[in-house]
Amino acid sequence: MTGGETSQTLDRGLRVLEMLAERPDGLTAVEIAERLSTARAIVYRLLRTLEAHKLATSTGARYFLGFGVADLARRLQPRLQSVVSPLLHRLSIQTDSTALLSVADGDQALVLLTQAPPQSALHLAMREGSKHPLTRGADGVAILAGRPAEPGEPAHVTVARRDGYAVSVGALQSGAVGVAAPITLSGWCSASLGVVHLGDRVKDDAIPGIVIAAANEAAARLSGHDADGAAGTT
Repeated sequence: MTGGETSQTLDRGLRVLEMLAERPDGLTAVEIAERLSTARAIVYRLLRTLEAHKLATSTGARYFLGFGVADLARRLQPRLQSVVSPLLHRLSIQTDSTALLSVADGDQALVLLTQAPPQSALHLAMREGSKHPLTRGADGVAILAGRPAEPGEPAHVTVARRDGYAVSVGALQSGAVGVAAPITLSGWCSASLGVVHLGDRVKDDAIPGIVIAAANEAAARLSGHDADGAAGTT
């Protein structure tokens, strides 16, 4: 929805959350006030309110994103699953690979949902609930690539952000190839959609484009802007 009146206070609070999300090393109230071009007294009130709701936390003079955000994200997971499940099914058929939805859990990638290709007698199994560092595996790298660039980030994250998708070969399991793209909402990424298959390279040049299209469709559906036409069918 666009147009109409908005709440300036709420807008500022949400912008503070976005700033903290982009800075894992935290920000001071002074830095936030400078970025918002707002008086420090207003910023302190915003930060106290966010802390009261566990959406922000502080250590010394620095403020960080609070664990309340993770709790809200967990509550979103049922909707995430209902939206993405049919896309995973289609993706597994299109690529003849195991499709997966992964979400960020701190600095780990959590495999939330998987879908084996129904037409394949031999495929790579992924265990739902398994975790691995975000910097390893195409699914985790894709999540990092969907976020703003960080100083000193791994080169493969930078490449994935440039390409719009991540590829990993043997990163989590010998003989496994992964391709994943970020599901980006409001400029931030907490999930990725991808596929894994056996081999030492991506088996079909069309797979990255298929994965990107599926991830973009998931983002559109989660944003309330469902795709029309063939892309929105299973």
